[in-house]
Amino acid sequence: MDEDAPEAIEQPSVSERLSAAREEKGLSREDVARTTRVPIRHLQHIDAGEWEALPAVTYSVGFARAYANAVGLDGPAIGAEVRELLGGARRASAVAPSIFEPADPSRVPPRSIAIGAALAGVLLVAAWLLWDNSRLDEAPRDGAGGESAIVETAGPGARAPAGPAPKPVAIPTEGPVALVASADVWIRVTDGDRYIFSGILSPGQRYDVPPDARAPRIRTGRPDRIRPLIAGRLLPPLGSEERIVENVSLLAADLASGPAPTPPPGAT
Repeated sequence: MDEDAPEAIEQPSVSERLSAAREEKGLSREDVARTTRVPIRHLQHIDAGEWEALPAVTYSVGFARAYANAVGLDGPAIGAEVRELLGGARRASAVAPSIFEPADPSRVPPRSIAIGAALAGVLLVAAWLLWDNSRLDEAPRDGAGGESAIVETAGPGARAPAGPAPKPVAIPTEGPVALVASADVWIRVTDGDRYIFSGILSPGQRYDVPPDARAPRIRTGRPDRIRPLIAGRLLPPLGSEERIVENVSLLAADLASGPAPTPPPGAT
């Protein structure tokens, strides 16, 4: 070994850099949580380097990016580093061998108990079906409003039911816009080239889009957890599955026409 060779200097980890930058600015975890909307428990895991305790990779990257922006570091660079770190960790854990202990025969329930439990489940399902059918049979077919409670297929020559058809409820195309979370969800809202919000919404929490925003747009990895609210009327979620959406317009008129992604400004 060459004694004159310089020793390799170990670079501080992402967690150490974030924690050091926060302490250098004199900020507590509560201060960062208040700014970024990232729960304190997640900030504690990040400071400790406990990435496996955080949610999916998308949320972990968003947490780290928001944390970095709040303490004056390069948010996108930190986010990319966390994504690469977690991607390698997930790939390593995917090939890790699993070790299972053989089942103890003394703990296996007798076959008679298993058969009895299965029969009980079948009886419960049958009882529920009978109750549901009897409930439908007892439902009034002609209610006070003059409309049939049970709709039957009309045959040739059959007359349409009396009474006016229900009018569709109009979705407002103007008015204040808000976003309501059904579960923990990270969102980023921009207005043109300007960031106006980035953080986590808790279940039931509401974010009001600034009324002076001219072209507000949202990016999120869980559109199925976000429901727009226009002039007090709650709309369906922005999506039906977990996927990354971006450049979705938050203008009332665009949301009323459907939650389809809107191309970025200048795109052809």
